Amino acid sequence: MPGTRKLGRPTDHRRAMLRAMVTYLLENGRIETTITRAKEVRSMAEKMITLAKEDSLANKRAAMAYITKEAVVKKLFDEIAPKYKEVSGGYCRIIKTGPRRGDAAEMCIIELV
Repeated sequence: MPGTRKLGRPTDHRRAMLRAMVTYLLENGRIETTITRAKEVRSMAEKMITLAKEDSLANKRAAMAYITKEAVVKKLFDEIAPKYKEVSGGYCRIIKTGPRRGDAAEMCIIELV
C-alpha cells in the first residue's frame, strides 16, 4: 500500500523529504537513493504525472501544492505529461545498483521511463 512507509522520520520531515525528491526527479529525470525511498517517490511521482495528464487549473493548483518549484510544475504539464498521454501507468523505473559503502543500504536509481 503506497504511503505507509515511515522511513525512520517524523511525519513533517518525511513529507518534506518526499516532496523535495519528487520535485528533483521531475526536474532532472533520475535520482539515486535507497530502495524504500525510491518506492515511495515512485508512488507520488506517478500520481503527479497522472494528475498532469488532464490540463486544468484545479490540477495545476493541486500539483503546485505538492511540488516545490513552479518551473517544475510547468515542465510537468508542458513536457512530461504529454509523453505519457496514451500510457495508463508505470512512468518510473527502479534499477538496483547494490549496497552503499558506508552502511550497506540497498541503493538504486529511479528514473522516468
